[in-house]
Amino acid sequence: MDKYMIIVNPISANGKTGRIWPGIAAELSRQGLNYDFQLTSGSKDATRLAKKALQDGYRTVVAVGGDGTINEVVNGFYDEKDGSLINSDSRLGIIASGTGRDFIKSLGYPAGFKETGKILVRGQCRPIDIGQVKYQGYGKEEESSFFINVAGMGMDGETVHRVNHTSKALGGKISFLGGTIMTLVQYRNRELTLEIDGMVRYHGAATLAVVANGQYIGGGMRIAPQAKLDSGYFDIIIANELGKLEMIANLPRLYRGTHLDHPKVYAMKGTHIRCTSRQKVLLNVDGEQPGILDAEFNMAPHRLQVIC
Repeated sequence: MDKYMIIVNPISANGKTGRIWPGIAAELSRQGLNYDFQLTSGSKDATRLAKKALQDGYRTVVAVGGDGTINEVVNGFYDEKDGSLINSDSRLGIIASGTGRDFIKSLGYPAGFKETGKILVRGQCRPIDIGQVKYQGYGKEEESSFFINVAGMGMDGETVHRVNHTSKALGGKISFLGGTIMTLVQYRNRELTLEIDGMVRYHGAATLAVVANGQYIGGGMRIAPQAKLDSGYFDIIIANELGKLEMIANLPRLYRGTHLDHPKVYAMKGTHIRCTSRQKVLLNVDGEQPGILDAEFNMAPHRLQVIC
């Protein structure tokens, strides 16, 4: 078996990952996994460590943490200039230990460490799609990154910004639900224009819009129930100017994924999306809040091998 590089974010899940990592490591060793590991120490550290591991000859890099950690590790798989894979044989492994754990729900991945260890030892892979987003960073320069789960605009971006500035001590679902309700109380709908595959498909006030590769956001909200990780296109979901009480009343449907038949919810598909606004609109990318609109999203089908 090849030696894996495991990248651990010890501060994910309010520091829980760092506390339980010794037990995870012992279980992986007991199951016979051959690995090295490194701990992250700051923002974007997981990207740097993943890139170096792949350049040093590791084929498999495993992310231990939440959706943000997985996102950082995935960004380390690709060359910053041309988007090519640093190692053409590279594979991503995941040990989910963060707040949201939304990506693994779409992947059908188990939450238990014993089950995850067995999957990593077995090493079977499937190809999945990834997205690339260009957006305005807070330094007012265009920035670019890859994402594997969901990017969102509007209330979604505001909620992620709020939740990421709290301790998340109550866990993913409660933290995101509380953040959603708190954001909703103060939020004003934003004017958005969405161009999908060269055509303007939406222009007007909106509560939120998401560009989805996976199905879940916010600790279990099934925002894009029809999305598939290997479909070759994004699912785009737009909530058209929902009122505060209307939004709260429909939250149970959002968790169940039964909201697509609501008359103010629009569902579309596409591979190239451009979203613009004359207002300041915060962007969510895989549970992180890196910048604002304008933003451009491109689908990269079957660009990542994931052990599952």
